Amino acid sequence: MWFRDPFPRFHLDADFQIACDHFTGSFDDVMNRPNGGFNFVKSNNRSIEFYKFWYSSRETYPGYHDQDVLNFIKVHPFIADIGLKMRFLDTTNFGGLCEPSRDLNQVCTMHANCCFGMDSKLHDLRIMLQDWKHYLSLPPSLKKPSVVSWRVPQKCRLAIYLSLSIHNLTLFFITILYYCSVL
Repeated sequence: MWFRDPFPRFHLDADFQIACDHFTGSFDDVMNRPNGGFNFVKSNNRSIEFYKFWYSSRETYPGYHDQDVLNFIKVHPFIADIGLKMRFLDTTNFGGLCEPSRDLNQVCTMHANCCFGMDSKLHDLRIMLQDWKHYLSLPPSLKKPSVVSWRVPQKCRLAIYLSLSIHNLTLFFITILYYCSVL
């Protein structure tokens, strides 16, 4: 869901920017867990080459979702070789059900990530919209970060997502070790 204009929150120097399931606190840390549900890309030679590489990498990782493939290739030397400036978006501004933005004064978007099943997503999205409408109806004096927050996730739970992601995290670390040994 989009709540306010995200453009002022984008990094001016980045070619490719992506929301995260988990944000480590650093915009360029490859340990961030990107989520392909929201990204902003400048169309240039670097980003075009990056998308070609990402697309072709699905053959290297058959059976994996594009987001998983991105997690594997984000550390590949090719990214540095083409000069792509990749930035991970802070969950304070670009939250999701994995890691909700706790400050409704800052949030621009919220993503229904870490959620399985349409019923669960719709349930939590409806609550999210109710929370946002409630926030907008408050007088300015009550719109303090410590006073108002989301009531989600409820049916969407991070623990389920993490248990299913252990395999992908293991492959991610193996991929990092491989690329480090190749360099």
